[in-house]
Amino acid sequence: MTGSRTEKTSRARVLRNRSTTDAVEILSRRFFRGQPERLKALEEARADDEIARKVFELRKKVGLTQAQLARMIGTTASVISRLEDADYEGHSLAMLRRIAAALNKRVEIRFVRVRRPA
Repeated sequence: MTGSRTEKTSRARVLRNRSTTDAVEILSRRFFRGQPERLKALEEARADDEIARKVFELRKKVGLTQAQLARMIGTTASVISRLEDADYEGHSLAMLRRIAAALNKRVEIRFVRVRRPA
């Protein structure tokens, strides 16, 4: 048992002293390097997630339910629910503009550099 404890202590010291690599970097290397189709799918999923999150956060910030927002823009609560779903891929600029206008906002589009795995 004493040997086991010493072994654990030594291993803990080694782990503390060893430099660690970012988990995202490890995953990027393992699953995306040399696989442009996977990288493209990841970028699209990130964009869909960001749009869904922004619609959700804006609606919550102004204190509306999905049904209330839907009535304001002339659609159904199920449409708003889909727009707030990170897996939804059918976001249209026209719909986002309708939401923005109803909430006295505007849609802003930015083009940003894509980070590529090393």
